[in-house]
Amino acid sequence: MIKDITKFLHKIPNDLQKTIASKNNILKKWKNITPLARNEWICWITSAKKLETRNHRIKRMCIELKEGINRPCCWPGCIHRKKKL
Repeated sequence: MIKDITKFLHKIPNDLQKTIASKNNILKKWKNITPLARNEWICWITSAKKLETRNHRIKRMCIELKEGINRPCCWPGCIHRKKKL
């Protein structure tokens, strides 16, 4: 049986979508990671409580994707995927 992961995928927020679309090298890296890896980045960024932290995380994501890092480091992961499929 194939698990339906689509119900756990997050919508890309506008600020993140604009950043990804405005940087061709980031867009290419974004498209090359798995949907679950994208989900991890989205959840990590949107879990920030302050706008300053959120903006810092978006910048860090861009740097780390360029370096070949596919998921946020030192983060327990998306809480939504811990639900049973």
